[in-house]
Amino acid sequence: MIKQLSSRIVYENKWMKVREDEVEFQNGTKGIYGVIDKPDFALVVPFTGDGFYLVRPYRYTVQDSFWEFPQGSYEENPNIDPQELALNELEEETGLVAKRIEKIGHQYVAYGMSSQGFHIFLAQNFIQKKQNLEAAEEGMEMRQFSILEFEKMVQDGEICDTPTVAAYGLLRIQGILK
Repeated sequence: MIKQLSSRIVYENKWMKVREDEVEFQNGTKGIYGVIDKPDFALVVPFTGDGFYLVRPYRYTVQDSFWEFPQGSYEENPNIDPQELALNELEEETGLVAKRIEKIGHQYVAYGMSSQGFHIFLAQNFIQKKQNLEAAEEGMEMRQFSILEFEKMVQDGEICDTPTVAAYGLLRIQGILK
């Protein structure tokens, strides 16, 4: 076990906190951990039976756009019910309203450096409405892809989002995808 000796916030904004923890390892050695604390987010897999709807947002941190499953958090209410958040993100980013949604799992983004996790939902049976994008999402594309197209996009680097690939793997492991 690693014992926390002290903790201090070194940076904070409305989306995240970065803290530095002084720790002591089991053998008595001391060290530090840099930790990024962010609230969990919801990821939605809009499944059509033979494929998925994906979105292609611009990601400032990597200065590029890639296809991924709709996902997001709500900074103003980090304790929002994850299913409600999933439904909101799905409608906002795709214009899709799911008649059926179920939670299929929870994963962590990068627990070697961050406390952030994500709730994974499977959504099906849709009514199409209009996208309601936030300012940072303007220009986001949305398209439907077959399962084979999705897999090729992962192999070709058109899908680089780890939560998207993890959610797909969970669907495969649970036998939801045949």
